[in-house]
Amino acid sequence: MTTEYAFPELTGAATGIGSMPGTDAREAAKTAVGALEQLPYLPELPARGPGADMIGRGAGLLVELFAQTEPSGWRFADRPGRDTKRAHSWLGEDLDALEEFTQGYQGALKVQAVGPWTLAAAIELRGGEKALKDPGACRGIAESLTEGLRRHLAEVRRRIPGAQLVLQLDEPSLPAVLAGSVKTASGFSRLRPVDRQVAEEVLRGVVTSLDAPVLVHCCAPEVPIPLLRRAGVAGVALDLSLLTERDDDTIGEAVEAGTRILAGVVPSTDQGLSDPAGSVHGVRTLWRRLGLSPELLGRRVLVTPTCGLAGASPAYARKALSLSAQAAQSLVDNPE
Repeated sequence: MTTEYAFPELTGAATGIGSMPGTDAREAAKTAVGALEQLPYLPELPARGPGADMIGRGAGLLVELFAQTEPSGWRFADRPGRDTKRAHSWLGEDLDALEEFTQGYQGALKVQAVGPWTLAAAIELRGGEKALKDPGACRGIAESLTEGLRRHLAEVRRRIPGAQLVLQLDEPSLPAVLAGSVKTASGFSRLRPVDRQVAEEVLRGVVTSLDAPVLVHCCAPEVPIPLLRRAGVAGVALDLSLLTERDDDTIGEAVEAGTRILAGVVPSTDQGLSDPAGSVHGVRTLWRRLGLSPELLGRRVLVTPTCGLAGASPAYARKALSLSAQAAQSLVDNPE
């Protein structure tokens, strides 16, 4: 399969990045669905412990590859153990909660999973070194993850048949993978950079093998937007505060080509919040600088918190998602 799926036509939409505070799956799902009318999402609750974190959930999605926690972090194992079972159990609990609050829902719905490069940079091989060091292991992870994601998307569709699914791949480590700044397991040196063409090919293999539009979230500086576009992603989620004017051309080209920009502008930990229009002031400034049509603003840009909300209080997380939705609508109401 080599189809690239189109992103849903949304106007003035907001969404969350993925993680939420606390350990109550029902409360998290209620918030993610209630605050985000156009693009609710499946929350993640890393406070529950190993297996509920981004890497643990990703490891749990792998097919015929198993990982467990060691003092140094996640490591591949010969067979599924307690950590894998825990990851499956928590994902099932989260899906149960989302299904409960999306009865009769018709529309776009986002699910998240860690991407292949961040997974390879985080999990150790049995010998103790990061999987990223072994090109064959990296490709094996990508293939296993792709099959796991196919099954995951099918399960979400079974539970929420009216959903038009969007998949977000979390790749916070991708810039470090490309720059050769991922530390070895010992921490004393760094792994060699992955060739950009290889990184692109592996991502394209995942993106084009799934029956849903894929966006990539990367809350790090120097997000490789052209590489992601060539890999076939439909959208890129960024922390807008990390962009510089050097990124203008790549952002402008992406928008004009139809790529959605998920603009992380609402702080992801408890602090004072701007009014909705003030939150997206930087988005409007960027738009004017790029000389893009104001009418495109609400269609090409979605508003999000700067990153996941796991470090926020539950009350702040609710407020941040509601503000994101109001800020997104303000881009439509007052595009200038």
